[in-house]
Amino acid sequence: MSGGAGRYAAFTFVDRITGLVPGRSARGTFHIPSTIPGFPSSLLAEAAGQLAAWVAVDKLGFRLRPVAGIAHETEYRAAPQPGDTLETEVRIDSCEDDAVAYQGWARIGGRMVMELRDCVGPMLPLDEFDDPAAMQDFFTMLCTTGARVDRFPGLDALRLEPREAPTARRRAARLHVPREAAFFADHFPRRPVFPGTLLLDRMTTLAAELVTECVGGGQPFARRVTDVKLRAFTEPGSVLELHAALDDNGEDDAPVALLEARAEGQRRPVGSARVTFEVKP
Repeated sequence: MSGGAGRYAAFTFVDRITGLVPGRSARGTFHIPSTIPGFPSSLLAEAAGQLAAWVAVDKLGFRLRPVAGIAHETEYRAAPQPGDTLETEVRIDSCEDDAVAYQGWARIGGRMVMELRDCVGPMLPLDEFDDPAAMQDFFTMLCTTGARVDRFPGLDALRLEPREAPTARRRAARLHVPREAAFFADHFPRRPVFPGTLLLDRMTTLAAELVTECVGGGQPFARRVTDVKLRAFTEPGSVLELHAALDDNGEDDAPVALLEARAEGQRRPVGSARVTFEVKP
């Protein structure tokens, strides 16, 4: 494990585990390289989720790992910027062979920027997704010397293609998941899967465009994300249909969007969420 480009660099957001109570809690850090153009807010949740995954994998002897899952509520208080150092923390509520349940937090400079509440990650055999020995070696590195910082090269562009004529309260777009991308080196080397946090970022971007056109008056910021559900794996080369609609039963003082993603030609969603926006001047 060199910590260089590719493995444990392309989509790994823990540089070092700075505190660990085995099976119960952990603290970690990750430095966002100042050389990359941006770091989506959804990756704050990814960083906390990855820290929880390391705790769970270690407790279960590198036999199983959490993949995808459900997040009841995520609150974002500020957007991360290149050059920031994330301080992540997780508390494990339960960890068994079927699932891990946890809470998570992210701070920047001591300021809370993200809180992750009531998350559940179903467990699957680790060796279907990754090399257990390689993961154990990297975990040891994280807990001792730490990995080399600033190894993250940034994300490949994931553009949205407008799907149909927009209506006053709805938007649709097509997302072409790349057949090859750097993040698949970490997510996952033995079974590449499109990260759910990147899917959520693209759906939120579509919803933000809708809020800008319908509400106006400033820049929409996804402040609260609830009822996140990832129901199926999205493989490289997939085509997803993304939908965003303003919720008629939303909050009085903030626009709310309902998000959904389906594999092209399928009726059953692969992912969904509800996002509350704050419109900043």
